Amino acid sequence: MSRTPIIAANWKMNIGPAEAKEFIAALKNENVCDICVDKVIVPPFVTIPAVMDALNGCQCIGVGAQDVSDRDNGAFTGEISTTMLNELGCKYVVLGHSERRQYHGETNAYINKKIKKALSAGIIPIYCIGETLEQREGGQLESVLKSQVVEGLADLTPEQVAGIVIAYEPVWAIGTGKTASAADAQAAHAYIRSVLAETVGAEAADKVRLQYGGSVKPANAAELMSQPDIDGALVGGAALKADSFAAIIKAAK
Repeated sequence: MSRTPIIAANWKMNIGPAEAKEFIAALKNENVCDICVDKVIVPPFVTIPAVMDALNGCQCIGVGAQDVSDRDNGAFTGEISTTMLNELGCKYVVLGHSERRQYHGETNAYINKKIKKALSAGIIPIYCIGETLEQREGGQLESVLKSQVVEGLADLTPEQVAGIVIAYEPVWAIGTGKTASAADAQAAHAYIRSVLAETVGAEAADKVRLQYGGSVKPANAAELMSQPDIDGALVGGAALKADSFAAIIKAAK
């Protein structure tokens, strides 16, 4: 099945409003709009309006948020609701990133609540999963990935799962400069798709777009995304410069 590649820039806690406007202007100059790849910018919350202003109605680049609350509203200091993201025009939200799991104690069950909240608001989750180096070396790769898929997507219909983006990010490769080999990345993606097939059926599993994340850069993007089950990339450090991010988008075509 043909799946449209999706390349997302996760800026994490980088790039404020002023710098974001410069980035979007530079990215537009890279002529990426005509490339048949879904392109997403995922800025910090305070930068989202500046990105929207800089895009100025440009439909070829989507915008996402780095997290969202599982609550609608109320006395939850520091939280952001799906209603707020919709008001800003966000189409995507990154959920379950390993940094949220590590630093904020987010569990598969808690992330599942957020995924359901995002879907109910018409926002596409980019659901992050992946193993630590200790888990990989301990032979737990498949058990970790399976629990993250099954528990994180619990109680969702096949139709809902089919519309979700899953980002496989081996924790040991995030921001370290280490990258899974294309073969290792493909093997993990193929396993994830097999778990999805067991969980929601082969038809839905075949529609899910699986991104690779973990030190993706222009030099390795084409090889990674040439694999049959890798449908794009969730990019961190290499997405902080417009020319570098554009090169990854071009590699995906």
